[in-house]
Amino acid sequence: MNIADIINPANLVYEKTKVMNDTPMHYCPGCSHGVVHKIVGEIIEEMGIQDKTIGVAPVGCAVFAYKYLDIDWQQAAHGRAPAVATGIKRLLPDRYVFTYQGDGDLAAIGTAETIHACNRGENIAIIFINNGIYGMTGGQMAPTTLKGMKSSTSPNGRTIPLAGHPLNITELLAKLEGTCYVTRQAVHTVAAVKKCKRAIQKALENSMENKGTSIVEIVSTCSSGWKMTPADSNDWMVENMFPEYPMGDLKNI
Repeated sequence: MNIADIINPANLVYEKTKVMNDTPMHYCPGCSHGVVHKIVGEIIEEMGIQDKTIGVAPVGCAVFAYKYLDIDWQQAAHGRAPAVATGIKRLLPDRYVFTYQGDGDLAAIGTAETIHACNRGENIAIIFINNGIYGMTGGQMAPTTLKGMKSSTSPNGRTIPLAGHPLNITELLAKLEGTCYVTRQAVHTVAAVKKCKRAIQKALENSMENKGTSIVEIVSTCSSGWKMTPADSNDWMVENMFPEYPMGDLKNI
């Protein structure tokens, strides 16, 4: 067998999605963002909607998402992605519009924009990366930081009397009349990646069916902020994050 036979397209096992650019990843080793970027690109290619998709990225680790996915993007001020996406979708209702936000962005600085966009039932998809910390700006405590979890601004661990309880904002959004699909996923195993991919695709499909807002929370790791190896981060996430933020659908109508 010669090399031409080996590289025959019929023998292809895996190929990087054409929606992803060849930009070297800037994310930390083991970061969940890279996996999520990849599956978003795969979904867009498989659905054949590359020229019909618009992403909105605010401030945070995902601020450079436009470098990796070859679709139209709009930058938003910190926390304001759902408001920007609302304007885009109302002006261009034939486009698949999604936001890509971290927990510090969606659940803190953008709490108002997130809740009101979901309450109005805007026909957008929200991809919500929850790693329990402000990853880009120095590992500060976020609304989603767990009780007792250490960060640069809670070096002795989060205490409830001082900082309050972790914010389960996805549960809050599931109770709003304007949301149609609310789910919590992860990307730490092959099985989890497949489930997450199906969830994001469903959220994008919903955005074109006038059902309302779809939210896909992805419980993720932050190896740098957590001061752990990628493997240890995955184990810690399963043991500590999953009990507070359990996997599965919270709403599906």
